[in-house]
Amino acid sequence: MAATEEAAQSISAQDSIDMLLPTVTRPELLVNGSDSDFRTLIHRLMSFARCISSIRDGFGALGGISGVQYEILMRVSRLAGEEGVTVGDLSAVMRQSGAFTTIETGKLVEKGLLEKSPDLRDRRKVRLRLTEEGRKTLSSLTLVQQQINDTLFASIKPNELQTLSGIVRDLLPCADQASNLIEFMIKRGQLQPNLT
Repeated sequence: MAATEEAAQSISAQDSIDMLLPTVTRPELLVNGSDSDFRTLIHRLMSFARCISSIRDGFGALGGISGVQYEILMRVSRLAGEEGVTVGDLSAVMRQSGAFTTIETGKLVEKGLLEKSPDLRDRRKVRLRLTEEGRKTLSSLTLVQQQINDTLFASIKPNELQTLSGIVRDLLPCADQASNLIEFMIKRGQLQPNLT
């Protein structure tokens, strides 16, 4: 059998699988009854997410810290304002547990990049701010950030940034719900026949 015929049969078989075992059921996510376009989107998002994570780790390495510590410094620099940001608020926006955030911010405090102080209104809370050394660390990365981020989003056209940002903003609560749902299923050992 010719290679092209084998490939055609393989594609045909894959198409049959796509039709028989869709990974979504919402009509908005199906094209002609197939979830192929949806799965292509998911795989592209996963690849993009890996690139984003790798770049974050690279920024951290250049600053002498881990990738997640770099992310924390960036978040604090934008969220702290004059009062500082609480560990709880930081955890929420990063989609991380309070315990994880406490450990990582503690490391940054030890490195002299963050400072923490009691919340003036609620003494049970701790507020975080960048130290002067923390600001210097981020400032030293500015030119690299500009070059890398300009390259990362080189295909973005005028007005597309706001559209993309809005889509991601709206997807984040859905992602939270889906993540909580699969954690619940894992704890229950639940596997429905139509979930693959």
